[in-house]
Amino acid sequence: MSEASTPIAAVMLAPGETSRLPVLFDHWLWATQLPGRYLPLTVEPQDIGDVISALPKAGFVGLHISATYQKAVLDHADIITDRAALMSGANTLIFRRDGKIHADNTDGYGFIENIRLSVPGWDARLGPAAIFGAGRAARVVISALIEVGVGQIRLTSRTRPKAEQLRSEFGTRIEVVDWLKAGNMAEGAATVVNATPLGTRGNSDFRVPLDGLTPGAVACDLTVDPPATRFLQQAAAYGCHVADGVGMLICQASPSFERWFGQRPPNDEDARIAAAS
Repeated sequence: MSEASTPIAAVMLAPGETSRLPVLFDHWLWATQLPGRYLPLTVEPQDIGDVISALPKAGFVGLHISATYQKAVLDHADIITDRAALMSGANTLIFRRDGKIHADNTDGYGFIENIRLSVPGWDARLGPAAIFGAGRAARVVISALIEVGVGQIRLTSRTRPKAEQLRSEFGTRIEVVDWLKAGNMAEGAATVVNATPLGTRGNSDFRVPLDGLTPGAVACDLTVDPPATRFLQQAAAYGCHVADGVGMLICQASPSFERWFGQRPPNDEDARIAAAS
């Protein structure tokens, strides 16, 4: 394959943002020996449309989108998948050969696939789910869990109106719990998720009591930095299975790599090291 036809993909970032995806994709391209390039692109908000229009002409096959711009890019897509519409945002744009721009969101897939790989035999229908947080990440988790059959979701947020809004959108399977009573949510839950920024480097620790966790339950944290959060350490100490944010990052990025470069990439320890670096 010539340099001119080498597929190029990128991640679109807002000024000041960084991403672990370039290191992960560079590792995958090296591991698979496939031709391709993956770049970080910092874009000002007013330039989003111009950049998206220009990239296919420059040989780009697709684009990842940071959370900051995931809603805005929908205005520049020709095709929007149901899951991107439900998420009110796309984390992936595919530049099709017919000139159409296809917007998708693989975060929910990545969340579920990471649990399935981390905890073989996991079944969302085994019991209620408890979710801490009511932002965009919680929306991803709620949608994904409903799709795989969870019967009840307990939801709490430090900003209760945001949790109530998600309940109004997703229906009566969601029970909103006041943040002051959040410590009770884990009791009897089969799947417990931290979808808040608490525990991320630079933020306050997650300090909600987790003594109600059931041994054998699954605990998930979407945080990538650090991978081993206080939330997950506590859950493991109570006998829970854990699934971290690095695993989710790998699982949500894997379908894009396959689309753009033609082969499913390895999900192994080397990929984890790259994604966590």
